[in-house]
Amino acid sequence: MNKQTDFELFAQGKEANFVCKEESREENADSNYEDDPEEEHEDFVAEIRRLLNSDDESEKSKNQQKEAISAGKRLELPVLPLRKTVIFPEAIVPLVVGRKKSKAAVEEAIGTEEKLLVGVTVKSEEDDGESDASTSDVYQVGILINIKKFLRSEDNIQLIVQGIERVRIIEWVQEEPFLKATVEVLPLPHVREPEQVEALKRNINDLIRQAFDLIPNMPPELRMNILSTADPLRLSYFLGSVLDFGKEQEQKMLEAETLDDLLMIVHAAIAREIEILQIRMKIASDTQSEIEKSQREYFLRQQLKQIKKELGEDEESIEKAEVGELRKKLETADLPEEVRLEAERELKRMEKLPNISPDYHVIRTYLEYILELPWNKLTEDKLDLEETRRILDEDHYGLEDVKERILEFLAVVKLRPDSKSPILCFVGPPGVGKTSLGMSIARALGRKFERISLGGMRDEAELRGHRRTYVGSMPGRIIQALRKCGVKNPVLILDEIDKLGMDFRGDPASALLEILDPAQNHSFRDNYINLPFDLSKVFFIATANQLSPIPMPLRDRMEIIQLSGYSEAEKLNIAKKYLIPRQIKENGLSVEQIEITEDAIRFVISSYTREAGVRQLERTIAKLVRKIAFRVARGEVSEKQIIDIQKAKELLGSPVFYSEEARKELPVGVATGMAWTEAGGEILFVEAALLPGGNGLMLTGHLGEVMKESAQAARSYLWSHAKDFGIDPELIKTNGVHLHVPAGAIPKDGPSAGVTMATALASIYTGKKVRSDTAMTGEITLSGQVLPIGGVKEKVLAAHRAGIKRVILPKKNESELENIPEDVRRGLEFVFVERIDDVIKAAFQENITQKDIQQESGKTDGVFAEVPSEFVAEK
Repeated sequence: MNKQTDFELFAQGKEANFVCKEESREENADSNYEDDPEEEHEDFVAEIRRLLNSDDESEKSKNQQKEAISAGKRLELPVLPLRKTVIFPEAIVPLVVGRKKSKAAVEEAIGTEEKLLVGVTVKSEEDDGESDASTSDVYQVGILINIKKFLRSEDNIQLIVQGIERVRIIEWVQEEPFLKATVEVLPLPHVREPEQVEALKRNINDLIRQAFDLIPNMPPELRMNILSTADPLRLSYFLGSVLDFGKEQEQKMLEAETLDDLLMIVHAAIAREIEILQIRMKIASDTQSEIEKSQREYFLRQQLKQIKKELGEDEESIEKAEVGELRKKLETADLPEEVRLEAERELKRMEKLPNISPDYHVIRTYLEYILELPWNKLTEDKLDLEETRRILDEDHYGLEDVKERILEFLAVVKLRPDSKSPILCFVGPPGVGKTSLGMSIARALGRKFERISLGGMRDEAELRGHRRTYVGSMPGRIIQALRKCGVKNPVLILDEIDKLGMDFRGDPASALLEILDPAQNHSFRDNYINLPFDLSKVFFIATANQLSPIPMPLRDRMEIIQLSGYSEAEKLNIAKKYLIPRQIKENGLSVEQIEITEDAIRFVISSYTREAGVRQLERTIAKLVRKIAFRVARGEVSEKQIIDIQKAKELLGSPVFYSEEARKELPVGVATGMAWTEAGGEILFVEAALLPGGNGLMLTGHLGEVMKESAQAARSYLWSHAKDFGIDPELIKTNGVHLHVPAGAIPKDGPSAGVTMATALASIYTGKKVRSDTAMTGEITLSGQVLPIGGVKEKVLAAHRAGIKRVILPKKNESELENIPEDVRRGLEFVFVERIDDVIKAAFQENITQKDIQQESGKTDGVFAEVPSEFVAEK
């Protein structure tokens, strides 16, 4: 029984409190308690009540005992160890004694006329139930008690005792067969500070009143009896007797020598009891509120359940309604026979399941997906070839190969409506319009458009879907895109297909092998749907920046269309036709407020952008237009703003890029090459320097293995044909050479720089300068052949942007000139070569005559024969 209960029983009278304290302490004397026969126990309890109610007899007995026992008197009495209890003066307490020594001490006291013994509390809380307490186990201050009544049984002795006076143990007389000691009677606690005693007494009375307020069923007469107790000492001992303050606190109360200390202990203990009672009341109130709330919710739910049942909206009715709705949709849906049979089978399973089952919701979601997929729904293609051409030209400038391929597809569909859609792959640098071209194709064909970004995708299930056994499973991105667009023949862009990843979850590129294979994708099975879906009508368009990361089997399933970078003239037309009008509109201006001159556009293209596409160009134009929009919004300008070169430079700041005019006069050992990059193309310089006394070939500039091998092949060829080029072999043998390609932070690789390296080495060995207006590209062999290379258009456009006037290309790449814009071809002179000899012959600064060759080498048919007139650049 806890302390809160003690305080509540405190309000129910003295008798209840004493009985409560008896029951709350499992063993108030050294005892092993066992229940007595029922009749004897009832008689004993009746005797307790009689003693408690006989106030006159108790008061008379107390006065006689106090006259016989005075403070300071010493007595030799048996000692009864008390466990887990402290007895206060005037308190009547029932005890049960069961240990051997304790029973012997009680019998010794009962045998005397006074029936007195000393009760001392045991310090330790531990009790094995058998061992007796020793002299060191008990406190030194105890209580002199008088045995009022006793009842012997087979195993223990039941006592009714009353506390008389506090005593202190002076000396232990014996330990066997029971404890016996000489004790001294202690005086009553004295008052040290009367004001403090009065204040503490009033505070204790206030705390008791608070306790009464927290106990609603407090009898009025009991309230008055307690509050009318004027003696603070008697009130303190009374409270200590009926309330469980804890053994240590009660022992401190018994040992207190001043009334001040005693009241301080009582005040703190009662305050704590009240706090605990308040918490208990709050917990009880909250619990009751929760119970009432739960009951109220229960009744409301039951009422709602009955209302829904009457309205036909209960769970069973809703479940039947869902099944009925799905069945109705299934009957009206245009589904293939295999799909319909599977859907009906799943619907029958769903009907047998309760709606609280997880499988019920899994099947419902699955059926909803099946019913929403466009199994047989198509959009009608626009077969007007002229209109399609007009739309494509309206959205994109140039890109003739792509436009012709789309028109070819439409022509085939016009002749054979059941033909399969093509699978294209646009490969080109960023910003040339690959993704936007797909949107334009969809608009031209009149089809729906969807885009799936593959960049960074590593999980095969992203495309194929997850099996329904997994929690939260869903179809793959392909099926989701078809569900979203609602037709089975959309234009579907697979963006950044070259940036697919791969890890332990699978390889998405392998999943695309089936999706993009016309021989297989007519029966594509998503892991979630697990039914064949026809993807052959989908117009797949993949985009990539480069082909090398795409696996060969996947590359083989697509029709590759290369999109090269734009020339300056093409960028000029794109800016005038598309970019400038769009940015004027997006920034809230009109053509009456701003105009950008053609010279300004060219200046922006050459000085603020260096790219194959037009993204950076559009951002730069947008910056120009925003500057003007800011001034217009602030009211600084009212007339039309004409942006020329000077105005553009003022608005955009210093140019970001500069032409390579600083290299117009190339020193000996430097040659200009051309390289392909993801951004389109760039020119690069190869620099060579002799290392007197050195040995071998040193290569720097972050070169790849293929590029290093090209440099070694060029040096070996020149060394083996040194006399043909007028080079002293000892010069190569006794001097090392350092070959460097600037921009060392950028990795470089590929065989196309072979002719440039050979030319730079020939220049350093012969001491002749290479023409600064000439750039070259081509792979070389050890036998002196010049092999074809790729990326001709990008490289030529890069040379043209850099101000190069003359380009040396492999002879076998001559057919690719038709892919280069006409304005670029007119501004360049092309020299086509088959051997390294022809490259070196065309690359040097001055024209070499046959007479000069004969004087130096004595040969008339050497490699320095006169360059054909069609290859000689105009000075």
